[in-house]
Order: sequence, then C-alpha cells, then structure tokens
Amino acid sequence: MTTADPADELITALLADLAPGANRRYSQQLLRAAVDIVRQRPQTLDLKIAAAALEEMGDAFAMFVSSHGVPKVTIFGSARTKPEDPLYAAARDVAHQLAAQGWMVITGAGPGIMQAGMEGAGRENSIGVSIRLPFEQGANSVIAGDTKYVSMKYFFTRKLMLVKESKGFVCLPGGFGTLDETFELITLTQTGKGLPVPIVLLDTPGDPYWETVDEFIREQLVDRGLVSAADTNLYLITDSCEVAVNEIVGFYRNYDSLRYVGDQIIIRLKRAPSVEQLVAINEQFGRLCKSGTIVASEPFEPEKRENDRLDLARISFAFAKHGYGDLRELIDYCNSL
Repeated sequence: MTTADPADELITALLADLAPGANRRYSQQLLRAAVDIVRQRPQTLDLKIAAAALEEMGDAFAMFVSSHGVPKVTIFGSARTKPEDPLYAAARDVAHQLAAQGWMVITGAGPGIMQAGMEGAGRENSIGVSIRLPFEQGANSVIAGDTKYVSMKYFFTRKLMLVKESKGFVCLPGGFGTLDETFELITLTQTGKGLPVPIVLLDTPGDPYWETVDEFIREQLVDRGLVSAADTNLYLITDSCEVAVNEIVGFYRNYDSLRYVGDQIIIRLKRAPSVEQLVAINEQFGRLCKSGTIVASEPFEPEKRENDRLDLARISFAFAKHGYGDLRELIDYCNSL
C-alpha cells in the first residue's frame, strides 16, 4: 500500500484559498519544486542560491504590481557615462520623450546612463532594479527610497526583471555588462524564448559604437553563417532620439501582442487585415507556415477561458518556429496596414 506523502497534504492546505485554474496549478508546481529541492539535501550554497533567488523574485513581482498595465521600456547603458557626455543627454532625452507618451522607464538604478534615463522620465515614471556590487553605493538619487525600486543579489534574476515587464528596449553604449544584456535580449528574441519587441541600439551623431558592433555581427556572424541575415531585423540602430521613440511606440501601432496555442501562433491586432491584405500577407510571409496558410481567426479556447484580449482582431497560422527575424518583418507589415 502506497504511503501518502505528507507534503501533498501541506501543499493542498496552503492552496486551499486559491480557485481552480492555471494559477492553482502553477502554485502547486512551485511548492512541489521547493519541497523536492529541500528533500534532495543539497549543499548549503545550493540552498542559499535557490532561497535568495526565489525571495528576490518575489520582491520584484510585488514591486511591479503597482504599475501593472502601464507600458514599460528598459534602458541599458554604462554606469560610467558622465553627465557631460552626449550619450547622457541622449538617454535623458529618449526617456523624457517616452514618458511624455505614457511609458514608464526601467533601468538598473545605478549612475551613468541609468540615472540619465530616470532623470528624463522623472521619479514618478521610473522603476529601478539594481544589483548589489561591492563598488557601487545602491540606487541613484532619482529612485532611492522609492517603492518602485528593488535591489537584487544575482545578475540572472535582475536581468529577468529588467526584461520580463518591458515592451521595448533602448540600449546605449556600455561595457561588458551592457553588451551582455543587449546580446542576451537579442538572443531571447532570436530563439523565440522572448516575445517580439522593438530593440533600439542608440548612438549619438559621430560616435558609431553600435554601428561598429553591427559590422562585427554582419562580417563575423552573418557571413560565417552563425546567425541569419534576417536576425539583423531584430534591432534598429539610430543616432536620433526621435527615431528611437518612434520605433518603440510605432511597434504597437497596429500590433498588440501574440501568444501560442499548440503549434499555432496568434497575432492580435487593433485593425484586422482586409481580404486583399491577407492575400498579400500570405504571398510575402507564407514561408513562416509549417503547414496551411495565415488566416483571420476568432479567439482560441484558451484565450476565451482567460479572457485574453478578446476584443482584438487576430491572424493565426502553424508557425514553423524558426526565422524570428522574418516574424518581426510580418509584425512591421501588419503595422503598415
């Protein structure tokens, strides 16, 4: 006779107040994973990593609740950029323009480009996710003490929080950390682990930092076949704050969001394509289909159950799950309708 697992009774009791549904299932999965880790009797360091990561993710989740539903843009860039540097002014200006259009600005809450972005957005429109380092003194003066600020121990949890809430990204020049953040962001989009988002690599006139990086990508990665030429569609390089803002805001001109149901990708739009436009979409982007064609569709059953953007028009197709640069082109085309 199988003995009942006492952990099951504990988990059931802890979840007694949750209604049935996806949240209950994922909550059960989370608690079960925690129990399983403890039962493995891991080393102290392993327990510290797991406990600290979970704790600080919980702090960040709670911090973001107050801004739920407000579009957010993350600004990456060097902590060493000085206020007199033109890049500082560019970060401040692009953040100011985005805040004026109703966006909140997320940065790493440090000095340099991060502080410039918060100065431009203003404290009320700024969110900070800092990393605790021995040579940095916590949050910058714009966001210090604000409820929209959280400090993280681990880079991996911090990067998750800098990415997961944002609908757009502006990357200014920086060192190893900025390059790491930028390339991970592009990788997430390239591999489909992240949703399509506008990514702007912002230079200043006469200072071609990102243009030089792009040359490396094209000459060393594309030419060697290490990435696809279409992958360069995943980002935009400009030295204009106005172009950067238009790229971020314009990405959502008609496109709203997407989700997957099985092998179907569902693209939600503010305006539905006409019959003629849908024909043109298939002519240009039918290669993205694993089978069948791109069609106008009604909300799928999982969307109905979750009341997920039911008011929007939709196109859907069986996505071959490669060519995310081409998927970005499809979204741009839909924005031109």
